[in-house]
Formats: sequence, structure tokens, C-alpha cells
Amino acid sequence: MKAALAYHRPSIISRSIFFSSSSSVSLSRSPILKYYPKLNTNNNNNLTHQNQILHGSGSGSGSGSRSIRIMASSSASVAEQARAPPALPLPTPPVDKFMIALCQITVTPDKERNIAHARSKIQEAAAKGAKLVLLPEIWNSPYSNDCFPVYAEDIDAGGDASPSTAMLSQLSRNLNITIVGGSIPERSGDRIFNTCCVFGTDGNLKAKHRKIHLFDIDIPGKITFMESKTLTAGETPTIVDTEVGRIGIGICYDLRFQELAMIYAARGAHLLCYPGAFNMTTGPLHWELLQRARAVDNQLYVATCSPAREAGAGYVAWGHSTLVGPFGEVLATTEHEEAIILAEIDYSLLELRRTSLPLLKQRRGDLYQLIFSRSMASLSSEEASGSGSSSSSGQEQSEQCGNYSLSTDVSESESCSCSFSCRRFETSSFKLDNVISSSGGR
Repeated sequence: MKAALAYHRPSIISRSIFFSSSSSVSLSRSPILKYYPKLNTNNNNNLTHQNQILHGSGSGSGSGSRSIRIMASSSASVAEQARAPPALPLPTPPVDKFMIALCQITVTPDKERNIAHARSKIQEAAAKGAKLVLLPEIWNSPYSNDCFPVYAEDIDAGGDASPSTAMLSQLSRNLNITIVGGSIPERSGDRIFNTCCVFGTDGNLKAKHRKIHLFDIDIPGKITFMESKTLTAGETPTIVDTEVGRIGIGICYDLRFQELAMIYAARGAHLLCYPGAFNMTTGPLHWELLQRARAVDNQLYVATCSPAREAGAGYVAWGHSTLVGPFGEVLATTEHEEAIILAEIDYSLLELRRTSLPLLKQRRGDLYQLIFSRSMASLSSEEASGSGSSSSSGQEQSEQCGNYSLSTDVSESESCSCSFSCRRFETSSFKLDNVISSSGGR
């Protein structure tokens, strides 16, 4: 699927502030306060409105009419400034409605059994009409620092080196469904990651997200867990265009960080998927609360999938896999036992909710701003070297983006950037051939 989106680049002085890698950014700097992004030239109404403002034409007469138009334009520009770079418009999804399945499954120490069990549940979900299937976090292994290195797979090598993802690839192709494959321990060199793979209906790997925020907590008398003892943290947000819409990916503890969800919403996500395994301490308090917060703040769908609860396990999961709508309403959920939760996602509700509560137009970019610190710059040679080299540009090629291969048609005037996704940039705008991201780290 291909989509064409565009935004106007800010002036050089503004861009130097917006894309600064400095940890300290002053919002009182005059270039930020004075910066007003150009209106999207793809919108004829915006062009007409802009001409009326610039030339004082249009309906009405006198300075009062022009002042109203200038104020309206200023308000829109202020809202745009709340995101740097400016937020993308919500893209038209490839489908209006579809069924999602959340497969809350039991995880055992038997890896082969876990893979076979996940296969049967995915097949069952597809037979019931699901077009998108979401699996839990760490579904092929017990959730344990001792187990992560033992059960880890080389996803890049594929085949026998990664039987879990090989199964997901085969099923997505055979069943003609999209699979957000929960997460599994991934081995890459001497590092272990907690990794989610997204497979399209053709069986190809569309994106790979490595958990960004490591689960390192210590609640005295309740739970202590330090993922950082064995796992490496990811470095890149992941948003991907699929056959069922644009999806932002997070894993468990990523759910707690609203900034990540805000980035996904600003990049045009319709749905956020979080495979997770909250525990018996934080689960009852925060699991549903955080999902509803991410959904209502960003006015999109949020889906989570947990392993089923095993009372005798070393790590006991809370369960309660859930789908939340763009008004923060719980559309479907379950308890802690094994279950397949089927629910309908209706994308027409996104526009309805955003029209009722026009938050996107009401942000105060003159007072606050979300700046994407990993800007649209290309990957460094060190980051890009993980997957080998690509063929010459200008030809149909298999271009290596982080840790997986993307086949695309690249012109000589375009360059590759994988900070959020694999994009093709031009001088004054960029085109999203595929919103696909591979985390450079966990």
C-alpha cells in the first residue's frame, strides 16, 4: 500500500531549533514563537483561505473581517506548532471496519508447545473473521531473565533460527491476515531484545519493534524485576502501514510513556498495539487506566494483549486483554483465563470523536511543544550496518532499514530515513511510500 503525504519544511532558523538534539530547548525563543508553518498546498480550501489572509480579499469588508481571518489562521498555526515537525493529517485507512482478535494464551516452559498453541489460536481467530491478530508479550518463553537468553531467536536469520517468526510469516500469508506478533526474545550479536514483529498478508515482515522502555521496577514487598539485567533497550519508535490501517507499536512498559503514543498519533496512527504482561501488583491498578488514557488523549484505538494467568509461574501475568475506543471506552475485554477476544474496529469513529472534541485544533503551540528528538535524519552507518548492504539506488532494490529488508523503488533524488519509518524525502516535502520502522535497538 502506498500513501502520499506532505509537509512544508520550516525556515532554516526555525528548523535548527526544532530538530536540535540538545536536551534543553527553550520555548521562549522568539524563532519558535514567530514560526508559522505554511498551510498544506494539497488543500484548496487552505490555499483560498491563505490568499484571503495575505491579500485581504474574500467575503466581508473592512479591517474587522481581515482580523477575524488572521486570528483563525493564527489559531491553526499555533496548534500546528505544538508538534515539531507538524503533525500529519489522519490518513484514509484502507478499510472502514474490520475484526481484531486478541489471543490471550497460556505460556509454558515448552517452546515447541507454545509455538504450536499460538498457531492454533491464530487459525481459530482467522476462522472467526479476524483480519488483525495480536499476540501477547513474550509468548514463546517464560517471562524470566534466566529464560530470555535461552529462548531467544535470530529473527534476521529467519528459518530454523527463528521458528516463532517463521510460523507467524507462514500463517499471515496462508490466512491472508495481518499479525502483530506479540513479542519474543531476540538475539542480535551479543545482545538480547524484547521484539515485536508485524507481518502483512503476503507473509513479509513489515516492521520490527524493539521494546524502548525497559521494565526495571522495585516495589518493596510486592515485586522487583530488572529487565536490564539481560535485555537491551530499543532506540526507535515504530509505526507501520498495514492492510488494516496505520499502527503504532509498543511493548508493555512502553504503554506508560505518553510521549511515545503522542508521537504515533502525530504521525497519523489509527491504532496502537501493545502486547504486554502487567503483573498482579500493577495490573489491577494501571493496566486498563493506561490504555484508556492513551486512547482518549490521542483519540485513537488502543489494543493490548496479555498472556493468560498461570498462578504457579515465576512471573504471574494480570491478563485482561482489552480493546479501547477513541473516546476511552472499553469495547472488549476478558478476565485472566485463556481467551480469544474478537471485536470490531470502526475507523469512522475517529473522525466523529475528533470533530466532537477538536483537540488537534486547540493545542497551544505557543506555550508547549512536543519535539521529536530523533529527527528525520538518515541512520548513521553504524546503525544501518546491521543488515548488510543494498544494491545501487535508482533501481528496484532490497534496501536494508535497520534490521529487516524493504523492497522499494528509490529515485536518485530521494534518501532513506528510518528514525520513525522508512521514508523517501524530497526537497520541499516527503512522501510516505511505506510507514515502516525497524527499531535500531530494543
